[in-house]
Amino acid sequence: MKYIIIGNGVAGTTAAINIRKIDHEGEITILSDEAYPFYSRIRLMEYISGDVDESGLVIYKDAWYEKNNIKLLLNTPVSEIDKNKKEVITHSGHILKYDTLLIAAGGLSFVPPTPGSDKRGVFTLRTLKDAIKIKRYAEQSKRVVLIGGGVLGLEVGNSLRKTGHSIFVVEFFTRLLPRQMDKEGAEILKTQMEKMGFAFFLGAKAREITGDDKVKSVILDDGTIIDCDMVIISAGVKPNAELADRLGIKYNKGIPVNDGLETEINDIYAAGDIAEHRGICYGIWPAAEEQGKIAGVNMAGCSAIYTGTLPSNILKIAGINLISAGDIDPDKNLEAIVQKDSESFIYKKLVIKDNCIAGCILYGNINVWKKIKKAMDEKKDISRIKTDLEKWDMEAL
Repeated sequence: MKYIIIGNGVAGTTAAINIRKIDHEGEITILSDEAYPFYSRIRLMEYISGDVDESGLVIYKDAWYEKNNIKLLLNTPVSEIDKNKKEVITHSGHILKYDTLLIAAGGLSFVPPTPGSDKRGVFTLRTLKDAIKIKRYAEQSKRVVLIGGGVLGLEVGNSLRKTGHSIFVVEFFTRLLPRQMDKEGAEILKTQMEKMGFAFFLGAKAREITGDDKVKSVILDDGTIIDCDMVIISAGVKPNAELADRLGIKYNKGIPVNDGLETEINDIYAAGDIAEHRGICYGIWPAAEEQGKIAGVNMAGCSAIYTGTLPSNILKIAGINLISAGDIDPDKNLEAIVQKDSESFIYKKLVIKDNCIAGCILYGNINVWKKIKKAMDEKKDISRIKTDLEKWDMEAL
């Protein structure tokens, strides 16, 4: 059997691991348009802050690929897939045949159509190559504007704050981390980060990035001018769906897959940020890892079903622990149990639906997460212990 995997992120690498567990002799080839073996995207912030070097980011070095008999071709972008001949053609014209194929090409940073976004000093962060460029440019910069107050934006901001930069965050929503926090929790986060030195412009939109050849300032819709010499855009991710286009696969948020992670084309699978399962593109590491496992097992001829991943984020925002999982009910449509200590920067929330915990936010103190996660996974009936939970007595779980 010949297996080809396009993309050497967590989804593609996990697929290769699981193929090899089942098929000890098959030919596994991973193609990547990047210059580095499998590395931790999650830790790119630590590279920018100088807490880890390039080699420290790499998870699997050359010896691992040799040991597992996996061929890794770096700097090898794919230009075409011939689904009838079952061939992958690289940009250099090299032709590789496959029996089963996985598209795990990840996502691309979304850049809003803001005038001036093409100026020198404007960056996005998705790859190690991006991080290297940001780190180098930051050495000659002092004031940084982050367009986007999500997880990535705040983490990049904190890394540059550590290296002595002034950080200004422009967020379209009226609260930080709109996907992971409700209004009350986000307000505590904002207060804590302001004490660290961050400046925030919420409910704001960048109208223009000014400067001649390089960045000079960001002008907001209300006319506010933020002087800066560097801009990092963190406005979300879109699927890297160019190959889907060329294959003629119709996609919406991502490449649609069935419960076996197979696309509409036989023997072609998709996993990770590029895959859309039951209408959901997860865009989180745990989902990509789980999808890679299922796809790999099925590519090797076995049968496994992907039922979805509990949307959860276990994060460190500016060194502060945060877990956000399930339905956090930001609009307050459901019953909730909340414990808040603004002075200590603690915020805890359980969202209750049909006598089960449907979601949670744990900010500043996450030591009860395992109990809560178990109850969520098992859809445990909490009707008899709700009084205990209201006192935040998690022993009852």
